[in-house]
Amino acid sequence: MANYCGPKVKLSRRVGVPIADNHKHTTKRQLNPPGVHGFRGRRLRDYGLRLNEKQKLRYHYNVLEKQFRRYVRKAQGTKGNTGQVLLLLLERRLDNIIRRLGWARTIWAARQIVAHGHVLVNGRKTDRPSCAINVDDTITLTPGIHKLIRENMESLPGHDVPAWLSFDPSTLTAKAVSKPTADQIPFDVNMNLIVEFYR
Repeated sequence: MANYCGPKVKLSRRVGVPIADNHKHTTKRQLNPPGVHGFRGRRLRDYGLRLNEKQKLRYHYNVLEKQFRRYVRKAQGTKGNTGQVLLLLLERRLDNIIRRLGWARTIWAARQIVAHGHVLVNGRKTDRPSCAINVDDTITLTPGIHKLIRENMESLPGHDVPAWLSFDPSTLTAKAVSKPTADQIPFDVNMNLIVEFYR
């Protein structure tokens, strides 16, 4: 599947929020609009607000539009709050879990680790970043990537692993102990605007 390979900080500047927990994305200068005086243009109307909110979520999870629409359709066909179901579907992606565990510094690095075949789910090699992780699934790594993963973990001091994941740092083994809840997701986005965008 295609993937965005352009400048990543440009995405954060476009939507006005850091889409990655990285110094390059979180500095105040990088969140200003481009240009000498940071001209932002006219105020966004209703459509622009909903589009911007949708783009924030897409960029944060590194999902292209066609795949994102599939997630929205799946969430609309599932019982419960459509916005929360959509958020949980995205949160359970394998590349996102690699990022949440602190094994990769960004979602793009996590996607590369998975695509190169370094991740095992329940003992089977999985190279699809979009693989959905269910409760009681075990995630391990091939021995060749252990050194890089430990270096990534050392470069992220104070990183908190979400409560819905259990993690053994000695063996670099993780397990999904429960489903994530909306309050455990460290990214602020208005899901109502996103659901309205696709109506």
